Amino acid sequence: MIRLEARPEPSKLFGWASPLIAVVATLIVGFVVFTALGKNPVEAFHAFFVKPVESLYGLGELLLKATPLMLIAVGLAAGYRANVWNIGAEGQLTMGAIAGGGVALAFHGSESMLVLPAMLVAGAAGGMAWAAIPAWLRTRFNANEILTSLMLVYIATLVLSLLVHDHWRDPEGFNFPQSKMFTETALLPNLLAETRLNVGFLFGLAVVFAGWLFLQKSYAGYQMRVAGLAPAAAHYAGISAPRTVWMGMLIGGACAGVAGVGEVAGPIGQLLPSVSPGYGFAAIIVAFVGRLHPVGILLASLLMSLLYLGGESAQLNLALPSAVTGLFQGTLLFFLLAADVFIHYRIRVARRHRARVAI
Repeated sequence: MIRLEARPEPSKLFGWASPLIAVVATLIVGFVVFTALGKNPVEAFHAFFVKPVESLYGLGELLLKATPLMLIAVGLAAGYRANVWNIGAEGQLTMGAIAGGGVALAFHGSESMLVLPAMLVAGAAGGMAWAAIPAWLRTRFNANEILTSLMLVYIATLVLSLLVHDHWRDPEGFNFPQSKMFTETALLPNLLAETRLNVGFLFGLAVVFAGWLFLQKSYAGYQMRVAGLAPAAAHYAGISAPRTVWMGMLIGGACAGVAGVGEVAGPIGQLLPSVSPGYGFAAIIVAFVGRLHPVGILLASLLMSLLYLGGESAQLNLALPSAVTGLFQGTLLFFLLAADVFIHYRIRVARRHRARVAI
């Protein structure tokens, strides 16, 4: 009989090394997949991981796509540290984009420099408002925040679709479901010439630093860590469980909402039926690959961004389907979770002894 036995003390070394192990295992799977598809693995890996960042524009795209991932993942990590499982960051990103985009459309044509800051504040508020729903359901009715936050993703997507198909549709947009293009004061300034990289990347770095200060140096962050590691001890120490839930959900919602504004005020420049290729879900993988630590999340967001770019490059240069990106993302998470199992448990093989009855 094979069973898992808890280790007396998990290895800290392998805890930090497990993301690297998961990456290597993912590359091995990719080698097998590319071979099975009849592609030269060396050429495929070059097209997937090297070609996208060979130019300055490619490096700009790498940082551009990493920005929403690091923003969302840092917010999620704050809640995950306290066992508050916010799975609906994609919906909170969408609501943040709606709120920030609404400000841009309300002040369309305005030359005020306050439009962009107002969009960021509105985006954070929109994400927090959407995250407050599962937080209230959890603290009031003990509803599972995993399910409620996930279901709200689809509602947020439908709200955005309704707006761009009806109330906010551009009358001069040839009947396409899209809003007006935002004016210059509602767009994030460009950061690097000849690329699409904007100052949103600096916002992302600022959030990473603020997340590190909050999680590692603040008393509130300490309370959230205690609530996640030892709920009974946290209750005995007087740490409020509802307050922890609210804090974890609202921080995640605010970061996701700002990421949503960064998309519509950055590379998109308007509201569309879809403003994210799944950053809210990919950020969950980023948070765990980064071991729920802001510095690790920064590195993991660059890796996940490279997977997005590699998937696009593989479609263009190797005629592979877009599902390859999802395959690498899912495989990476699978091996990371598998590594975590062996960090905390070891396999024991025991023989079953059958009782003998003497006659």
